[in-house]
Amino acid sequence: MKLLSVVIPCYNSENYMKNCVESLLIGGEDVEILIVDDGSTRDNTAAIADAYACRYPTIVKAIHKENGGHGSAVNVGIENATGLYFKVVDSDDWVKEEAYLQILDKLRELTGGARVLDMLVSNFVYEKEGEKRKKVMHYRHILPKDQLFTWSDCHHFLKGHYILMHSVIFRTKLLQENGIRLPEHTFYVDNLYVFEPLPYVKNLYYLDVNFYRYYIGREDQSVNEQVMISRIDQQIKVNKIMIDYLVEKKQEIMGNKRLFQYMRNYLEIITTVSSVLLIRSGTSENLEKKAQLWEYLKSKDKSLYRYLRNGLMGGTMNLPGRGGRKISVDAYKICQKVFKFN
Repeated sequence: MKLLSVVIPCYNSENYMKNCVESLLIGGEDVEILIVDDGSTRDNTAAIADAYACRYPTIVKAIHKENGGHGSAVNVGIENATGLYFKVVDSDDWVKEEAYLQILDKLRELTGGARVLDMLVSNFVYEKEGEKRKKVMHYRHILPKDQLFTWSDCHHFLKGHYILMHSVIFRTKLLQENGIRLPEHTFYVDNLYVFEPLPYVKNLYYLDVNFYRYYIGREDQSVNEQVMISRIDQQIKVNKIMIDYLVEKKQEIMGNKRLFQYMRNYLEIITTVSSVLLIRSGTSENLEKKAQLWEYLKSKDKSLYRYLRNGLMGGTMNLPGRGGRKISVDAYKICQKVFKFN
């Protein structure tokens, strides 16, 4: 059995996928690389995947499927993974060799212990086009280092400082046995990927290394602000799924105070992003969608609604009139500069 399965969702990725794959091959025979060609049509993605599988038959597996979106490709990766642990690396991103080898060493060390590791967290780096100084997202003041720990051992998460897809490696069976499936033909499902498994995560480990390199710079990238506004209905869809999930599991999750606080705060930041994008679009139709989103939350859980609506971010996103909306956007721009997103 492999130590780590890595899925690379690919869609018309010929211009950058080789850099991603090459960075992962350094893991050698301990790693299973699943290149999922998600119905690419315009380039040589499928042929490149097959070439790697032919060249490294004991490491790389090429999987070809009809187009279903990023979530569909991740689902197929989960279904086909045979490694003890599971990681998603997008085809335009890559990993750093030294940190990668340290992570593999730590996974070997923790395998077979008395306590089962469910989720390993590491740092990621924003590789933003045109910026010399790279923003490192770390968890040094939030998560205990160099030990297995539980949610109760975590410190308070700051606003805008969350565990993203780039940060996590899950235990494969945790994903498989709990039926984690992401929606197809939907963008921004990475938020669900790092949200829905959390109630099943009991033991965590934080390795303070800058492992994942998250590239931002392509004009067609899903996190480009104008692209996000054009796909706002998919952002809202994911937001509502997160609301439904937290409400459904609320009683179960509330037994773990720190986990509930974290998931509630993560929902808060996603709802804030949805709201400000709807404001930024400047259309009356999207302002109505913002109102409907908050009403949806209220209809699902009034106490959760009150917490988010009366918080600093919720209050800022719902200031009345054109002046209020300007303040909302200005606050969002400040967050962009501080946290380096979009």
